[in-house]
Amino acid sequence: MKQVLTIAGSDSGGGAGIQADLKTFHANGTFGMSVLTSITAQNTREVTQAFDLPLELIVAQIDAVFDDFEVAAVKTGMLSSSDIVKTVSEQLAARQVDNLVVDPVMISKSGFALLKPDAIQNVKERLFPLAALVTPNIHEAQLLADMEIGSLNDAKDAARKIYDFGPRAVLVKGGHLKGHPGAADLLFDGQEETLFEAEWIDTKNTHGTGCTYSAAIAAQLALGNVLKESVGKAKVYITEAIRYSLSIGRGHGPTNHFYFLKKDA
Repeated sequence: MKQVLTIAGSDSGGGAGIQADLKTFHANGTFGMSVLTSITAQNTREVTQAFDLPLELIVAQIDAVFDDFEVAAVKTGMLSSSDIVKTVSEQLAARQVDNLVVDPVMISKSGFALLKPDAIQNVKERLFPLAALVTPNIHEAQLLADMEIGSLNDAKDAARKIYDFGPRAVLVKGGHLKGHPGAADLLFDGQEETLFEAEWIDTKNTHGTGCTYSAAIAAQLALGNVLKESVGKAKVYITEAIRYSLSIGRGHGPTNHFYFLKKDA
């Protein structure tokens, strides 16, 4: 079984972060491993606190995983601080990780900052050049590209600007782009643009969609699929996980990572 590593923060509510990644890896036919960077106190409504783990413990976790497992892909999520970004980047560069999916987690739905402002430049300069794919949502893409995104053409321009930071490809997760029906995501690999479209599902239960989507792409890359195929399969997976999302908690409920079990039942 292919083994996939997530390096990210935890979600005590279970819908995002490390918890979502591990569920997604398993649901996509791979074995999940984790390196915890931060511990958050959160639920479906808000993030109330976050605590960064010591750098030496983060490194020790990475060492432990790579010393014993054959890591077929890595996905990064919440890295929080400049020091964590620098440390994780150095560790991944030393191991020449090929299938690296970077989800530049910056802010929670409730507005809690998950990436300190001074860390953003380090993400651009140190982490992006190592990535096979960077997966910003519209809000993150706007910050990274320093521009407003209100249309598909804007998303294309933003993808090119982010691509210039050094990743091999960029996926701008559009969600509900103005003037474009459905949920559209734009993939740019430096030469070609590919649009991945799905119907718009009207639900508030979208907690952890970004984590889940990027984790699914990492799992598909680990299974040996090329990038476009990996994104396409992950797009189908996240769409169905949202379709069968869970109305639990009193805020934005989580996606259903094992929706297919319910369908079979």
